[in-house]
Amino acid sequence: MAEFKASLSGAAPAPQLDAPLAALWWAAKGASKGGWDEAHKIVQDEPTADAAWVHAYLHRVEGDLGNAGYWYRKAGQPVAKDSAESEWERIASALLGSGSA
Repeated sequence: MAEFKASLSGAAPAPQLDAPLAALWWAAKGASKGGWDEAHKIVQDEPTADAAWVHAYLHRVEGDLGNAGYWYRKAGQPVAKDSAESEWERIASALLGSGSA
């Protein structure tokens, strides 16, 4: 997790990251730096549950809760009730296989 967070200071995610992690990396950059759009492009056509979870997170951050709910169901994840920051940490931990931040 520390290495992943440290990579956020770079200009692009590491090339070995899979699509859901790359999208999460871009999401951390924020909408003002084009991160949301780039993240959404990456996961919108990915068929995996992990990509659907990141997709749900993105729509939650955007404020489109109906669309987010659809993607949480596709991901097999409960609708997040905690802060967006906490959810980002939880998703990153799960995708990195570290269990917790």
